[in-house]
This record gives sequence, structure tokens and C-alpha cells, in this order.
Amino acid sequence: MNVKRTTLRLYRQCLNELLKKVLFVCLLPGAIYACSGSKQPIGDKAGTYQLPAPEDVVMYQVNPRVFAPSASFRAVAEQLDSIRELGINVLWFMPVNEVGREKSVNSPYCVKDYKAVNPEFGTMEEFKEVVNRCHAKGLSVIIDWVANHTSWDNAWLAQHREWYTQNENGEVISPAGTGWNDVADLNFDNPDMRLAMIDAMTYWVNEVGIDGFRCDAADFVPFDFWQQAVDSLRTIPGRSLLLLAEGKRKDHFDAGFDMNYAWDFHGKVRDVFRNDSCATTLFAADRDEYDTIPAGKVKLRFTTNHDETMKMSPIEEFGGERGSMAAFVLTAYLHGGALIYGSQEVGYPGRIDFFRYCPVDWSANPALRAEYRSLMALYNEHPAIRKGELKTYPDCQALLFEKQKDGERFLVAVNVRPAEVSVSLPAAWANRYYTDALTGEKQAATNGLSLVPYEYRVMKYLPQALQ
Repeated sequence: MNVKRTTLRLYRQCLNELLKKVLFVCLLPGAIYACSGSKQPIGDKAGTYQLPAPEDVVMYQVNPRVFAPSASFRAVAEQLDSIRELGINVLWFMPVNEVGREKSVNSPYCVKDYKAVNPEFGTMEEFKEVVNRCHAKGLSVIIDWVANHTSWDNAWLAQHREWYTQNENGEVISPAGTGWNDVADLNFDNPDMRLAMIDAMTYWVNEVGIDGFRCDAADFVPFDFWQQAVDSLRTIPGRSLLLLAEGKRKDHFDAGFDMNYAWDFHGKVRDVFRNDSCATTLFAADRDEYDTIPAGKVKLRFTTNHDETMKMSPIEEFGGERGSMAAFVLTAYLHGGALIYGSQEVGYPGRIDFFRYCPVDWSANPALRAEYRSLMALYNEHPAIRKGELKTYPDCQALLFEKQKDGERFLVAVNVRPAEVSVSLPAAWANRYYTDALTGEKQAATNGLSLVPYEYRVMKYLPQALQ
């Protein structure tokens, strides 16, 4: 019987050193060519993009199955300009790997081959072309990486049964307690499996030119593997990588990840909008998440993603279109780490089952798309909004907070209720003029604001009192 996820420090250290030596030998020729000027890393071919710092990431999640029923790599490529216009600088592709067929439910997270693409989406050459076109437009690309398990017809299972978790009868099992019966659980006590996994990840960086990974079900995978993998990936010559863990374990950052998920904050947002919790609980949730992570690391904040939209759209979840936008503003502006899930910007009204094709009308709701563009243009233009010093003001019916950096000050007020509310302004903002940051209009404020249902305001400070 395999006893999964035991951690031996000496074993890990020795394995890390061995892997680094192997990778150094494998990658040395590429490094020599790059230094000589005869070969450049694939990701730098276009020469027009730069991987953003984690605090500056605006991420767009690409679910290929909402773009086209087939050849969706080409369909995504056709949408790159409209995606970029949303203020996006990182595209995250859901798994592009070939999907298994044995016991399959057609989940993209059921990987048959770690080095092959799903023919439903197109060819490897077509995906490389998408990556290069993204880079030419200033967009970085990360892909979903499913490390915890594979499909039942993955070649690894036939060739290396010992790479999988087995029960007392020697039978390979699915991940315990998940109900994911379409996949087989990997055994991270096996050093050869770990090396094969890291080799496959390195392939996508070196041969395809991607800029990082969103690591699926990261909380299910042992810390010492992530540390080993991240250490190895960071040694690839000439490449900077963005690494996002789908999970909320604090040790993801110790392992070297740049970002992980703000699941706790998302739960509190839902409580505020759906259960009428006091808005100030979001400040406490924000502090709890950020007080425990290193400076410069980021919690990915979202109102929806592929898992959430599988249940319901953000429009359904947050009380209509206006509620969804109020939730988005406070989620993105409070502490940065913004994510837009493809279909969110056109207000897709229902749930999306990412196990199959779901058509989205990308021309729908141009006013909502324009609203997202305006919000994220402001976010990108002013570092104070995405990563400024935060000052909070208590109010149960509206979220009221100030962001300040490099001499700029913004006050954000978000009504979280489906009814009109009145908000008292902080003393420093009362009885003076301000600029509506989204319209550019100069306006006057007295002692308070009246906000219609789910209204939000973004106010830029002006040092001019009312006469």
C-alpha cells in the first residue's frame, strides 16, 4: 500500500539538488545559444510583452469551450484585441491538454497526455501561434496545470503503475474523498513521477513559450513537491514565470508561488450580498488573508470563475447585473489581484458547464463591456487603486475605503444592498470638491452620499474645500 504525501526533508533536499543538475545539463545548450544571439527564448520572440509583477496582474480566464465548438484556439485568437481592451495583461487558459476517455465525463481536468493538446481545441502549432500573438499584443500566457491526478488512460498508468496511489489490494484509486471518479490519484512519494511531472512543465515553458502556470487543486498536492517544482522552474534560463496556486494554504508562498486564491474573501462577499452580512466583515476578511502572506504576494480576487459559474452566473449570484458590478468593484479595488472570467464581461445570464461547449454571444451587452473597460483602465492607470495604502471606514450597508499612493488619494463607496442607502463621508472628504474618477467630472460633496441600489462611486481627492 502506498502511503501518500509523507515528507522527508533530507530526501527532498537531495532530490532537488539532483533535479537541478539534470535540468542544468538539459538546458545548457539553449542557454549557450541564447547568449550567442542565435536563439532567443520562445516567449521573447515578439519582444513586445513583459510579465507583470503579481501586484499588477489583471487576469482573464479563457475557457476554450465558450469560444467555439471546435478549433477554439483560433477563435480565442480572434478575440485577443477585445480581451486586451479590458485592461488584461495575463491570459489564463484552462487545461489545453488532451482529455482522457476511460471513465470520462469530458472534464478538461482529466489529462491524458501532459505534452499534447486537446484536438477539440486545435493543434499544438495553433496553440503556439496563439501564445506568440498574445505576446505580440503585450499579453502574458499561463496555462492550467493538473498535478494531482491523471486520466485512467494516461500512458503513465500503463507504464508506471507505481506512480499512482494504490489501496491495500494494490488497486489504483481516485483522489480520496473527492468523488472525482474519472481520474486516478498520483503518488507523490515516487521520485520518478515527480521528475516526469517537472519535465512536462518545463516542456511548456521551453517549447511552447508560456509564461507560467495556474496549478489546479494545489491544496491536494504536498508542499515539498511544489517547492521542488517551483525551484526547478525558476532555474530555466532567461525566463520569468508567474505561478498561481488554486488553493489557500499559506505554505504556497513558502513554496515559491506568486499568487493563490482568495476563497475566504469570496465567501464573505457572498455572505454580504446574499445573506445581508455587515459590509465591514469584508475588511476583516481582507486583513486575515493579507496579514499572513509575504509582501509582494497576492491573493487572486474574483466574483466568478469556472467553478463558480458552473453553479450560477455572477448576475444570478449577486442580485442582478448592478449587484454583480458592485461586487466586482469592491473585489478588485479593495486589494488588487483582479480576475475576469471569459463571458463575465458580456453579462452571460446563466450557468456555464465547462465540461461541454456553451456558446457565448461576444457582441452582447456592449455597455457592460465598456463598463469593465473603464473600471480596469482606471485600475491600471493608478497604482494607488490596485496596490495603494488602505484605510477603511465602518458602515454595514456600504463598503467605504480609501486608497493612497504617490500623492494620489481615492475614496471608493459601494452600496452592497438592493435598496438606497446613505453613507457618511470621512472628515477629510466632507465639504469639498472631488473628481468622479470614472467620468472625469468635478463634483461637490457635503457630509454624505446617497447611493441607489448597488451603486458605486470612485472619487479622486481634490484639495479644494467648498466655499
